[in-house]
Amino acid sequence: MSSITDKIKGNWNLVRGKLKQEFGELTDDDLTLVEGQEEEVVGRIQEKTGKTKEEIKNFIDNI
Repeated sequence: MSSITDKIKGNWNLVRGKLKQEFGELTDDDLTLVEGQEEEVVGRIQEKTGKTKEEIKNFIDNI
C-alpha cells in the first residue's frame, strides 16, 4: 500500500477539503471515496483538473 493510499484513508475529510479548495471544479461526487478505490479517486481528480497523477499525489502528500 502506498503512502498516498494511507494518507487518503487516514485523513480523507481533510484531504477532500484541501482538494476542493485547490481545485474548485471538483464536486462531492468526484471525491466520493469507497474503500479500495483510492486510485480511482486520484484518476477522477486527474481527469477533472488536467493535472498529472504525480502532481495530484504530491499535492495530497504535502497536506
